[in-house]
Amino acid sequence: MKRMSRKHLATPYVFWIICFTILPLIYIAWYAVSDGDGGYTVENILAIFEPVHWKAFVLSIELALICTVVCLLLAYPVVLILRRLKIKKKGTIVAVLILPMWMNFILRVYAWQVLLSDNGIINSFLGMLGLPSINIINTPAAIVFGMVYDFLPFMILPIYNSLMEIPNDIIEAAKDLGADGFTIFRKIIWKLTLPGVISGITMVFVPAMTSFVFSDILGGGKIQLIGNVIEQEFTTSMNWQLGSGLSIALMTIILLIMALLQKSNQQTKGNNMIW
Repeated sequence: MKRMSRKHLATPYVFWIICFTILPLIYIAWYAVSDGDGGYTVENILAIFEPVHWKAFVLSIELALICTVVCLLLAYPVVLILRRLKIKKKGTIVAVLILPMWMNFILRVYAWQVLLSDNGIINSFLGMLGLPSINIINTPAAIVFGMVYDFLPFMILPIYNSLMEIPNDIIEAAKDLGADGFTIFRKIIWKLTLPGVISGITMVFVPAMTSFVFSDILGGGKIQLIGNVIEQEFTTSMNWQLGSGLSIALMTIILLIMALLQKSNQQTKGNNMIW
């Protein structure tokens, strides 16, 4: 009876997955392989390799990689500082760091548009100090800036969880054996937190690569990412076949990247267990 009741409790979740994940994917896949005349084709999927689409795809990868690297460089020192702080409720500080995530995503992006605009708050403040203004709005730098701001908590949390699981006894033992700070970081801390780093990279890179809101708002619609191309095919050109094909191609590439990261994560965990 208990087993049956647990299965029944999972019924709403299964229903949700089928209705709002599996069926839409099947619907998109059907559009991706159809030509609009009742026939079947793979041209919609292979359209990702067309120059205009490939250029947007490559730019999306470049900006997503920059965003991921910047988030990692910012998140890791913050997490190391949090570990060294002698504060009992460190989770409170982490909650403060992720506090902006409680605000609506679009509102946060629009807020940065106001801050970074040519006549915005930042340039007004620089003008008061007699400093030259910065022309960052409607550039790839503004898009990366917005991505880093929004996705940084997704890098902090998994690294923080991995770092807090490292026993202090291991670090103290390394110090007793004569290891300096850099050696402890390279051979102990970095290796044991690498699974969290890989999880953070996955959680930042994938949404950064597929997002189109940042380009529309902070890029002024002048910079075309692959997400913008797909969104325009659905909403402006009304070419659902091409939009679905590009979506399937993008999803396939992302799944391959995630599979490689997951494999690397499993190998890292195995090496750490052996170590």
